[in-house]
Amino acid sequence: MTVRTEIEDGVALVTLDRPERHNAVDVATAAQLADTWRAFRFDDAVRAVVLTGAGGRAFCTGIDRSVDVPQPSSPYSLDDPLLRIGPKANDLWKPVIAAVEGMACGGAFYLLGEAEFLIAADNATFFDPHTTYGMVSAYESVHMAQRMPYGEAARLALMGTAERLGARRAYEIGLVSELTAPGAAAEMARHRAAVLAAQPTEAVQGTVRALWAAKEAARSQALAHAPQLIALGSLPPDRQAALFAARKRHGDGHGGQDDRQEGGQDGGRSGHPLIR
Repeated sequence: MTVRTEIEDGVALVTLDRPERHNAVDVATAAQLADTWRAFRFDDAVRAVVLTGAGGRAFCTGIDRSVDVPQPSSPYSLDDPLLRIGPKANDLWKPVIAAVEGMACGGAFYLLGEAEFLIAADNATFFDPHTTYGMVSAYESVHMAQRMPYGEAARLALMGTAERLGARRAYEIGLVSELTAPGAAAEMARHRAAVLAAQPTEAVQGTVRALWAAKEAARSQALAHAPQLIALGSLPPDRQAALFAARKRHGDGHGGQDDRQEGGQDGGRSGHPLIR
């Protein structure tokens, strides 16, 4: 199992457990996440959720680059294994708090975009590598544009691997609601989730649904354009692979992370149009 779940006093701790791959999501992990959220709908012992990643080096680095997902030839169709990994995509309205340690990039935004709020350690960094490797950032940009000021979301999406959004700046712009010392984000999130779990769950879930409704129409309309934008705007897989193979160690003063860490694979291939 690549998704671990622990339940205590109404709070479920969900941990992405692939630290050797920077908690990147493969097809099995995507299915386990979807199954976890659907199971929580029927589990009255779960009243709030904390979502985090194992190992401390990364919350999640998107889809695993070794994943091969065959795609239809039509530019109007796209098979994306990450579309169902979030709680809202699985009709779960129990509150979810994301606890971020280390890197959160690319497809991690599918998960962060469906959390109620984020708690991050001081060592957390957020970035989106898509444009650097010739890919359209569509789903990720929509999620982040709903959580951040437009200019900040645009900078994060357009600058690719040249931009690292640090935890302090993420807190200043409202993407992160609380900062902790490294290693303490999940525990702090559990304290906050315990408060939510202690309140009448019907009222809490109804409030989550109301908050989501405030932005749902614009989000749904924007996401409807994503498959075509990705299909029409992204480079062919072989050209993406060439760009990824030519990547260099990142050292622009925004955290010094190694670009090879993206996607949960050190030195992996990049021949897939769904590297998120």
